[in-house]
Amino acid sequence: MSVKASPPVEVIDEKRPDGGFSSAEEGSNFAVEVPPRYSADENDGNESEINYHVLEWWQAGVVLIAETVSLGILSLPAVVATVGLIPGIILIVFMGLLSTYSGLVMGEFRKQYPTVENFGDALEIVGNSIGQGRLFKEVFGWAQMIFQIFVMASHLLTWTICLNTLTNSSTCTIIWAVVGMIVFLVLNLPRTLKAAGYYAFFSFASVFIAVMITMIDVGIEKPIGEGSIDLSRAIGFTQAFLAVTNIAVAFSGHSCFFSVMAEFKQPNDWPKALFLLQICDMSLYIVVSIVIYIYVGPSVPSPALSAAGSLTVRKVIWGIAIPTIVLAGVIYGHVAVKYIFVRIFKGTKHVAKNTKTGWLGWAGIATVLWGIAFVIAESIPVFSNLLGLVAALFASWFSYGLPGILWLWMNWGQWNKNGKTMAMCALNWLLVVVASVICVCGLWSTGEAIAEDKGNAPWSCASNAAA
Repeated sequence: MSVKASPPVEVIDEKRPDGGFSSAEEGSNFAVEVPPRYSADENDGNESEINYHVLEWWQAGVVLIAETVSLGILSLPAVVATVGLIPGIILIVFMGLLSTYSGLVMGEFRKQYPTVENFGDALEIVGNSIGQGRLFKEVFGWAQMIFQIFVMASHLLTWTICLNTLTNSSTCTIIWAVVGMIVFLVLNLPRTLKAAGYYAFFSFASVFIAVMITMIDVGIEKPIGEGSIDLSRAIGFTQAFLAVTNIAVAFSGHSCFFSVMAEFKQPNDWPKALFLLQICDMSLYIVVSIVIYIYVGPSVPSPALSAAGSLTVRKVIWGIAIPTIVLAGVIYGHVAVKYIFVRIFKGTKHVAKNTKTGWLGWAGIATVLWGIAFVIAESIPVFSNLLGLVAALFASWFSYGLPGILWLWMNWGQWNKNGKTMAMCALNWLLVVVASVICVCGLWSTGEAIAEDKGNAPWSCASNAAA
């Protein structure tokens, strides 16, 4: 089958030096026409001032850990307290394994289509096969960016909780949000992730140390008292799916995967970075969730850093967590800003060179996006509800559904080729089903939770400090 696309196009159907094919698997009936895109490589040498291919696999892995673990690890102990110890651990492991597989699918897709830098690019290629490439590119590209803005808002909301906790709520919460917006904006001014590859170490170290101190404190203080833990719990629909959506957020880094792959020095090293991420985050999630729940019991707060017994210890923990709150949000901000920047300046020298116009454009886009994140953070001021909304609308598809669709498309016509292919087909359909369930049921439960919550008013100076 031949795919038609609007000119100008470049037909890529020849074999790559590594033995693979640039546009399709060997034996596939697809010949995909891919629009030309910018590449820093085209401006190497004296002409290029910005090299986007700067990440070693271990740097990328640390960036992904910093970007993924920060919010997820803060919400999961409360999830386990909601659904019970056994169901909670089963859900974390199940969704973690699915997200690992879906990440591998994304790596395989980009190996075949190396111009892909975001979900918009990937779904454009899929859409071209039915004459809807441009529509798919716009819908999924902008959806990815909107998701990233919501996650930026989650980090900004966590920043206000942190600052109110550290300062005994000495200042209006909205003021702290404005201060946070400025901090995030300044750190988003660099145009590559090279710096992130180094300061992500501080981000990961901060969240690791913070949760270790939290676990040590609750282990000593045993705030559960005379309470008990539940191996499983009978709960309502809304609580159950809000818990599931919070687990989905814990594995929601996929929206940044294509952008991070695009900055690899060696793109074939993607599986190493992915496994580094998934081994670290699943191990931390399980250990932290079990320990904090066992010692704190059903009253585990969200974010979990507030579980420490004394106010002084909570302040120390929140202070240590500042780097991960900030830097993880900055990584999401970078990917969102880069998407719009490349859409606006694609094909111009401003993408690959340090020009005044390029710098002002990048700074202006970053300012607008952090401004939108500020509005969202103040409009949905409940941490777990905001995460649930983000997961239901976006993480369900970017982490699970869309990678499944990419595999099904890449292997169209070969689903029942043999037993292995049939099993893989079933697994990828499972990804799509999981995404659909999380999206529909998660939206319902999150909407109910937001409507019923009376504790935090939007756009209020009232303190949201950790209790």
